[in-house]
Amino acid sequence: MKFGGIFKEYEIHGRVAPTEKKPDTKIYKMKIFAPNAVIAKSKYWYFISKLVKAKKANGEILQCKRIREPKFHTVKNIGIWLRYDSRSGTHNMYREYRDQTPAGAVTKCYRDMGSRHRARAHNLQIIRVKKIEAKDAKRPNITQFHDSKIKFPLLHNVGNLKLMPMFLRKAPSTRMQVIH
Repeated sequence: MKFGGIFKEYEIHGRVAPTEKKPDTKIYKMKIFAPNAVIAKSKYWYFISKLVKAKKANGEILQCKRIREPKFHTVKNIGIWLRYDSRSGTHNMYREYRDQTPAGAVTKCYRDMGSRHRARAHNLQIIRVKKIEAKDAKRPNITQFHDSKIKFPLLHNVGNLKLMPMFLRKAPSTRMQVIH
């Protein structure tokens, strides 16, 4: 299964279809990260078949809804627990990302795992995604942004070339500027 584009978060409710022997069946709820609803439903049945004796042919999906982040304009620290199969075995891993939404952090995680560990998307299983506080962050690439006096220099700032005149008396300034 190939994954392309940006991942979205889906909440899927499903169950084994009721029969005469079992008219009351359990409903299973799962949060899935996938590029679209079709792939999310497919991943749901993949995980459910591993957890309980159920499959798509004998089951039904009751609800599939997309979850949207209410505060998507603030940057959050997000911890991701995952499991992936490499050439040498199965590994559990914890990773941290800074993003505006959990779905964006999971997208970064899939890209990062593909580049650093050569893990294919179908070998990755997201176990848990949680927003973490600044004090709970462990990784130095995340904690470096928790300084209140952090500054980002703008290097080689030329400006918009379309708005500049064709001929100038002096060369444009490209000195380093600091934004607070």
